[in-house]
Amino acid sequence: MNTLLIIDDEPIIRKLLSRMMELEGYEVWQAVDCTQGMRQIKLHKPQVVLCDVFLPDGNGVDMVKKIKLETPLIEVILLTAHGNIEDGVQAIKNGAFDYITKGDDNNKIIPIISRAMDQVNSQQNSNNDLPKIDKKPLQVNSFNTIIGNSETLHRVEELARKVADTDIPVLLTGETGTGKEVFAQAIHSASLRSKFPVVAINCSAFSRDLLESELFGYRAGSFTGAMKDKKGLVEVANHGTLFLDEIGEMAYPLQAKLLRVLESGEYIKIGDTSPSQVDVRIISATNRDLKNEIIAGNFREDLFYRLSVFQIHLPALRERREDIPLLAKSFLARYSEKLGKHIDGMSSEFLNAITNAEWHGNVRELKNVIERSAIVCDSSLTLQDLPFDLQVPYSSYNSSSLSTGVQNSDDAKSFDFELAEIERRHIVRVLQHTNGNKTEAARLLKIGLTTLYRKIDEYKLNK
Repeated sequence: MNTLLIIDDEPIIRKLLSRMMELEGYEVWQAVDCTQGMRQIKLHKPQVVLCDVFLPDGNGVDMVKKIKLETPLIEVILLTAHGNIEDGVQAIKNGAFDYITKGDDNNKIIPIISRAMDQVNSQQNSNNDLPKIDKKPLQVNSFNTIIGNSETLHRVEELARKVADTDIPVLLTGETGTGKEVFAQAIHSASLRSKFPVVAINCSAFSRDLLESELFGYRAGSFTGAMKDKKGLVEVANHGTLFLDEIGEMAYPLQAKLLRVLESGEYIKIGDTSPSQVDVRIISATNRDLKNEIIAGNFREDLFYRLSVFQIHLPALRERREDIPLLAKSFLARYSEKLGKHIDGMSSEFLNAITNAEWHGNVRELKNVIERSAIVCDSSLTLQDLPFDLQVPYSSYNSSSLSTGVQNSDDAKSFDFELAEIERRHIVRVLQHTNGNKTEAARLLKIGLTTLYRKIDEYKLNK
């Protein structure tokens, strides 16, 4: 289990954050000051520490340095109600994973803790000095693992096969959950670079400075806490492939450094004075319209044209519905084995429901629904094993029904008139759409993250 220590002298904040992270599956300990925090670290050895800056017996910025000296594998995130640039810079130099203000926690805290945990797990599982990020290596696979017989998918796969054995950059576009990472791996596996590493990084997961550090590395002594040279992902992926997911989220100033890699194969490590040379293929992906981002001034036009020499748009699942039964059967076989259950296929009503669903989360959402259904089913997947909103599609609530009202008692039985039940179902639907990402769900619902957690507790959605 992932482990977290929260150090904060405000009991309300400490307990709220603890409850939030426990709902995310973390084992959480608490401390009220630096002294108690250090005791908890020695006793429990947490993987990540979330620490307030202003504590009764010390300063969190100074405490970062002490923690990193005694337990360098622990990642420390500083949380403060009064952020300032000087403290933030010093915290990062002392070895902090990130520095955020309490006013930002609704949007940032859970993703940041998750990334810090990924960093710790990567470090613990590695026997070398590679950068440790949200960067589990992509699973080894090929075009043979891309499931579907639709003409739409075949056209996309044919394009990917043709570009695979070249060295030109590829830009994968499409909605969230359409399989961009799977295609990136398939292209690498079929390329002449397949014997060398493929390294993935999500550009939205890091601030500008941290992303620059992870991509290009740094020299020892370039800042306080940089005790030795660190390789960047560009160097790790040398002769192989670098997959840049969510490329549209990369900070504008950093885009110029990436452009230099594409144009000349050169990059400069932080703290270095001379460029290093690299031979790497770049595959990038985005669910944004980068041309609109260029117009808005958020993305460099010259970088776009370098990245999109060969652009492939991946279709949404609703654009290849004939592939849904094949995907569902594949996921069912996987989860049957994982759960140790014998499941006798899917009923025709179940297949009909999932084939006609909208799947705004695409393949990722379908996979989650199949796993959920496999958990709750008895012997085979039936309509009742689906989430309620997939059992009764939105088309059932047509405009005529809404305008004329419920026509008879039989119709009335199919509706739930309690506002709380309607709210509960809507929250469930949004959580399924965001793949369980509560921060994103709160944004879509236009409510605070703490409000969402309160409703999850109220409706017992975490059971």
